[in-house]
Amino acid sequence: MSTSKLLRGTFILTAGVMISRLLGLFYVIPFYHLVGERGGALYGYGYVPYQIFLSLATAGIPVAVSKFVSKYNALEEYRVGYTLFRSGLALMLASGVVSWLVLYALAPVLAPYVIDAKTNVNSVADVTAVIRAVSFALVIVPVMSLIRGFFQGHESMGPTALSQVIEQVLRIAFLLGACYVILRWWDGSIVTAVSAATFAAFVGAIGGLVVLLVYWWKRREHLRSLLEQSRDQVHVPLRAMYRELLFSSIPFVLVGLAMSLYQLIDQFTFNHAMAAAGRGHVSEHAYSVLNMWAQKLVIIPVTLATSFSSALIPAITKAHVEQNRKAMRQYLNQTFQVLLFLTLPAVIGMAVLAGPMYSSFYSYDPLGEQVLHWYAPTAVLFALFSVTAAIMQGINQQRFTVVSLAAGLLVKGALNTLLIMKWGTVGAVVATTAGYLVSVAFNLWVIHRYARYRYRFVLRRATFMVILTAVMSLAVAAAEALAGQWLDYRAGKGESVVLAVVGMTVGASVYLFLSIRSGLFAALFGRRFERWAFWRRKTSDAAS
Repeated sequence: MSTSKLLRGTFILTAGVMISRLLGLFYVIPFYHLVGERGGALYGYGYVPYQIFLSLATAGIPVAVSKFVSKYNALEEYRVGYTLFRSGLALMLASGVVSWLVLYALAPVLAPYVIDAKTNVNSVADVTAVIRAVSFALVIVPVMSLIRGFFQGHESMGPTALSQVIEQVLRIAFLLGACYVILRWWDGSIVTAVSAATFAAFVGAIGGLVVLLVYWWKRREHLRSLLEQSRDQVHVPLRAMYRELLFSSIPFVLVGLAMSLYQLIDQFTFNHAMAAAGRGHVSEHAYSVLNMWAQKLVIIPVTLATSFSSALIPAITKAHVEQNRKAMRQYLNQTFQVLLFLTLPAVIGMAVLAGPMYSSFYSYDPLGEQVLHWYAPTAVLFALFSVTAAIMQGINQQRFTVVSLAAGLLVKGALNTLLIMKWGTVGAVVATTAGYLVSVAFNLWVIHRYARYRYRFVLRRATFMVILTAVMSLAVAAAEALAGQWLDYRAGKGESVVLAVVGMTVGASVYLFLSIRSGLFAALFGRRFERWAFWRRKTSDAAS
């Protein structure tokens, strides 16, 4: 796969995931005003166990299939990947049904570990109902994920992108519609509304699956022609396929579980630690800010990393199989640079504009502003963890992902209760940052050691991006202070939206102007932008 094709596939996935994420971001505005802080906390209690069970149900197989199919397609052994895919469909359906039944049955067992008696807001029965409502999606999502992985293994990102968008549109439409009808028309309870909101994952999954089946029907002749072109010189028994697949998939499971496991540590310790520190009366409000409302904003910059992770695996795998070190170095250089170029200004700008941003989406909340200010920069580590883990899988060093994630979780678990009791909600953010920092540092060392990759070039570029981001931050802070003479984000949503838009516009304009005029933009995205740079020179989009 050429660098341009890699970027094309990445940008298709990025567009799909970005649209999906933006929809997932903006729906929280009406959702917040419908269900409030209590509903937000309840929604988070249900979704974290669901995400963990979803990762266990899929066992990382969909993404591992992407790698497996790409590997054998590079050898023109198309039948091997297709055979595994057909077998995997039955396996995903069975594991989905089993996971649904287990989570449904375990809901009353998990709920007491989440709720502390001193909080007196949501009850064990409330949490049980929400967990059971979301569990139904486990029947469909694993099968849908496997089909996406198969298409991505064929270097086709369009089906994944469109199915994600349709899935999100249907989920949000059902979620908001059901909540509105239950709360405003039927005068129902918050628990019933949030249960319907989590059940929306099942409704959205049906839509996403239908889109993938339509793609499959349209491309069946092309896929059949590939089978006819298969060399059929490699015959891999199904048992051997699954052995190879499961060996590859375990790290995928862990990467998919990472954020959910960090949130699970919060879910099982946060309310208890806050109650022990004498803050039990505000702990559910603080939890909803941390793992629902602020997290929705912080996760947006990580979208790029998610897209890169999905598109990287086939490309890195192919370069590794072909032992093409030059191509691998180009992929790595391009990936790290573009990732940092986009995420650094986004997360730092969000931290500077934490007050107006949080108020724009929800309502003014001093705690929300404080948490977002501390939490936003951690998104860089989320992105780097996702991408470095994908790279490790591509170079067949996925076993180290287990060590990396385990080390980070140990740090999070060891610090979480202590820091929450000392610093409240910010303490949970600091513990998460420390855990991810350990994991990312270890991943970078593994890539350096086993891919023989040197970071000097990327570090030079990253240093320059940090300088540009610092200049941008000063401009954003100045614009916020100036506009703050007439606008107060604490006064209402209208003023906070205007203030946030002004800050983002100034920040994006300054950063883009400096990157183009310095030649950085041309170096990353093509020499056609070089005519606007101060310094013109021959650049390679991944030279080192």
